[in-house]
Amino acid sequence: MSDPTLWTIILNYKTAEMTLQSAEAALREMAGINGQIIIVDNDSQDGSFEALEKGVADKGWDRVKVVQSGHNGGFGAGNNFGIQHGLRGGPPPDYVYILNSDAFPDAGAIKILLDHLEANPKTGFAGSNIHGPDGDWHCTIFRYPTIWSELEGAAKTGPITKLFKKHVIPQPLPAGPKEVDWLAGASMMMRYDTLAEIGLFDETFFLYFEETDLCRRAKLAGWPTVYLPDSQVTHIGSVSTGMKTWARKPSYWFDSRLHYFVKNHGAAYAAAATLAHVAGGLIWRLRCLIQRKDVQSESHFLRDLIRHDLGAALRRAKPAAAKAATQNTPSVQPGRI
Repeated sequence: MSDPTLWTIILNYKTAEMTLQSAEAALREMAGINGQIIIVDNDSQDGSFEALEKGVADKGWDRVKVVQSGHNGGFGAGNNFGIQHGLRGGPPPDYVYILNSDAFPDAGAIKILLDHLEANPKTGFAGSNIHGPDGDWHCTIFRYPTIWSELEGAAKTGPITKLFKKHVIPQPLPAGPKEVDWLAGASMMMRYDTLAEIGLFDETFFLYFEETDLCRRAKLAGWPTVYLPDSQVTHIGSVSTGMKTWARKPSYWFDSRLHYFVKNHGAAYAAAATLAHVAGGLIWRLRCLIQRKDVQSESHFLRDLIRHDLGAALRRAKPAAAKAATQNTPSVQPGRI
């Protein structure tokens, strides 16, 4: 039996120097593993592609390819491009490993994921323990979003959290391997057979919720996701997205959230989830008012959420109304004017 093959996909967007550092760490951890690294420049348009090509050539990395997507379709689309590019060159791999450009596998991190998937052929995806440069753990394992998780997460109030504890999305760090609903894609290894069955990332998601959707599709098809805390990866975090500096969430975050709920549960459920979030947000604001706490940090969020989802509902309603009007308009028949 031949050794398994692995493709590592690293998506770059205007972080060429850091991407090369990530690739160097991944290449070190892939020693003795059959496969290649595919760096996808997601249409940075800042000289990243040329800098990556030069960096790889200067280092003599013959196992590393640099490709240009030509279009920034987001996280899922960029990773899909890397996988599809690899498939054009020959047979598929046994596993695909997606690694953020600001993430650096620690010693043994990649092999631990690979060994677990090899030993557990019914597991679809496996992910790492993600920590910051100072060793602080980043929460990257989660439950699926629900109506009740929207209420709990927005209310941020002890009694409500206790009441809906089975719906709290962020999960505590387990001591050992644990099956989870979904995990962040900063360091996630995927069985190719799973992807061949369920498909790649849904490219409707520009950024955020794409891993949630992919892991849910895998689980529904009988391929669970497992978190492996012994696989350690150092992660800077939000370098490409700038999330840590956001004053307000961008429109694509709201687009992704809404698409996730509508796709997986329907429009009525999505509307109920938004109402639950608004109710939770109002509870939190009332609590802040009573306790004289500042609410400025999220002063725009509820308004942005309501405005976005109402606008989306109206846009969906217009084509439906036009279609209904057309269907209810009698056709003119020859000779019957």
